[in-house]
Amino acid sequence: MLFIRLLILIAGLSLILVLGIWLVISLSRLYIEISYTSSLLANLLLLILIILLGLLIAVFIYYFKFYTNKSKKSRKKNKRRPTAKIPEEKAQVATENLKAVKKQLEQIEDRVAQEAFLKRSQEIEESLARGEVRVVVFGTGSAGKTSLINSLLGEIVGEVNPVMGTTKAEQTYSLKLKGVTRGILITDTPGILEAGVVGTERGELARQLATEADLLLFVVDNDLRHSEYEPLKNLAQIGKRSLLVFNKIDLYTDEDREIILRQLQQRVREFIPAADVIAIAANPHPVELRTGKIIEPSPEITPLIKRLVAVLRAEGEDLIADNILLQSQRLGEEARKIIDRQRRREADKIIDRYQWIGAGVIAVTPLPVVDMLATAAVNAQMVVEIGKIYGCELNIETGKDLALSLGKTLVSLGVVKGAADLLGRALQFHFATYIIGKAIQAVSAAYLTRIAGKSFVEYFRQDQDWGDGGITEVVQRQFQLSRRDEFVKVFVKDAIAKVVKPIADTWEDEAEQEIEPKSADEW
Repeated sequence: MLFIRLLILIAGLSLILVLGIWLVISLSRLYIEISYTSSLLANLLLLILIILLGLLIAVFIYYFKFYTNKSKKSRKKNKRRPTAKIPEEKAQVATENLKAVKKQLEQIEDRVAQEAFLKRSQEIEESLARGEVRVVVFGTGSAGKTSLINSLLGEIVGEVNPVMGTTKAEQTYSLKLKGVTRGILITDTPGILEAGVVGTERGELARQLATEADLLLFVVDNDLRHSEYEPLKNLAQIGKRSLLVFNKIDLYTDEDREIILRQLQQRVREFIPAADVIAIAANPHPVELRTGKIIEPSPEITPLIKRLVAVLRAEGEDLIADNILLQSQRLGEEARKIIDRQRRREADKIIDRYQWIGAGVIAVTPLPVVDMLATAAVNAQMVVEIGKIYGCELNIETGKDLALSLGKTLVSLGVVKGAADLLGRALQFHFATYIIGKAIQAVSAAYLTRIAGKSFVEYFRQDQDWGDGGITEVVQRQFQLSRRDEFVKVFVKDAIAKVVKPIADTWEDEAEQEIEPKSADEW
């Protein structure tokens, strides 16, 4: 283009120069002839011709600049196209999600986990500006994943072997498709559903890589088995865009091939369109002719390439944006789970401390049932401390109101009586009836305090909301969890050591003092 414009410029200037010389000669002759008759007319004619020549030069320069600028703008536009930006709205949402995640990470006490999350958030941030679409090839071992990639790249980039487990770790290659402005990073993954511990680990790696893909190629070599259908469906449910690739069609007759293809389309119709179920032969088997000659057929992957180009041209930017948004949301969910487990551990320590404090108080000073609930089972200070763990600053009065409300619920639901009966039966196997009678209130207080504390954990986890079922449903659920045999056994064992045994020892000491013979002086 530059050479053509240079030729046009030289030709134009040459024409102008020739015309200029011709005009100068002609004008000089004309001027001499006219000047003999009228010098004024000769000067006027000369002026008009000079003006016309100037206009011709100006018009040429104007149009030359116009087409040159237009060509430059076109080149700039073409240069910008390969680095098309991710849709701004989705990128903004992903950025806000990552900011929120970073604030969450500050609450994680485990420094190793915190560093790992920070690294992942930085990787997601870098993905916002990356130029490639990430395509992950996923499926069972020996379905032909590596052969497919080899065919796409047009060269052997990985070992091709029919034995399951050939690809032991992920391998990523760069791919360029005509008609797709972005570069493509295509990743080969280990096969899923392989046997043994190593096979399970490879399968987990493959699933992790699949969840991080912008576009997924799920490769099968026959109709979908249930073990293949489930992971494909699960990936679709989290928003993963997938193409289902039916490979090794050269092994089937035309009739069987059509039957299997229709079955695949039917099975996945709820989450994959029929157009995205593609039949190929990535590495066709050699064919022996009647003459004995062996022919190596060419790969039949044109339908896949066409569909890849169509999908990436139409949806490429959205696929990257959706994946980044999905990754940021998943990272936030994982961080929330860690923080929730961390808070639960801290809350359990508080509950454990207060349940035995309350039991100790009531062991020393037995109280009526209602007073027992007010002082031990729903301790107001415990409520305040649990709230602080979840970022809810409560004063002691609010804590008392919440404790009283839950205490009334415990009574109205019969949890208090149920706890006493349950613990009475559990304790009677260990101690005499008279000791159980003295200890039952204290142990029940500890048990009810635990139910109350666990209920308040759910309340604060839901941002100070009891949920759709209200306080009644939460308390009933916690009571049912606390009635499980495995929990009751552990709880009773702790209660015996911390409450019942001390009471029994005190009772025996008091009994010994009562029956000890008096000395002569005492009489």
